[in-house]
Amino acid sequence: MIELIEKAVLTGLGVVSLSQKKAEELVSDLKEKYKVGEDEGKALVEKLQSMAKDARERVAEMADQEVKGAIERLGLVPREEYDRLVKRVDALEAKLSTCTEPGTEC
Repeated sequence: MIELIEKAVLTGLGVVSLSQKKAEELVSDLKEKYKVGEDEGKALVEKLQSMAKDARERVAEMADQEVKGAIERLGLVPREEYDRLVKRVDALEAKLSTCTEPGTEC
């Protein structure tokens, strides 16, 4: 019975968007409609919240991978590499400016 309810909830609410308030409302509804005990209801909510957290983490990870792939396909440079190159160019320009003064060695 609980498994059937879990599947219905996961389908109806969407695992990713299950909030604490929605979970508490679900437990209340389960107790009223299906005479589910307090412990069973809490266990179900904890399981659903855990599944929701896992799903959010998977979605975030997939989004991160997609963004990295798009950046790579577009040939964009990561910010860290850009910053490193800016520092390197600045250092080279500073060195070059001292080399152009008469009487200095490079």
